[in-house]
Amino acid sequence: MLTEEALREAGLGNDLRFVSDGEELLDYLLRRGAFSDPESSPRPGLILLDLNMPKKDGREALAEIKAEQELRRIPVFVLTTSKDEEDVHQSYELGGSSFLTKPVTFAGLVEAARTLTRYRLELIDPTPDWHESKDGR
Repeated sequence: MLTEEALREAGLGNDLRFVSDGEELLDYLLRRGAFSDPESSPRPGLILLDLNMPKKDGREALAEIKAEQELRRIPVFVLTTSKDEEDVHQSYELGGSSFLTKPVTFAGLVEAARTLTRYRLELIDPTPDWHESKDGR
């Protein structure tokens, strides 16, 4: 919830989707089970991935995402409390686009969200759907 609030505070007006664990993430992305309807489960323009998710951790999820032809081009930004060099190295080896350490304060999280937004808009092919809400904001 704090991440969602920080993204909104940073000015991101997009439709955001959240899942509770790594298994649900893959179900959503692969449109399985409750997520089988493409209208209610659209493919994301970017994935913000926590390495320490329950059921299936972020490393496993990232490997599976990058192994799927229809998912591998989606940028995956790893967001975690870890500063472990092995986590950083492994995230990039598995195909992560960027590695961000979660700040300890809400203000720091908002600034990280602003940086993420700038990075996405300035360095990666911008997609209007990613930085504009459905009502044009």
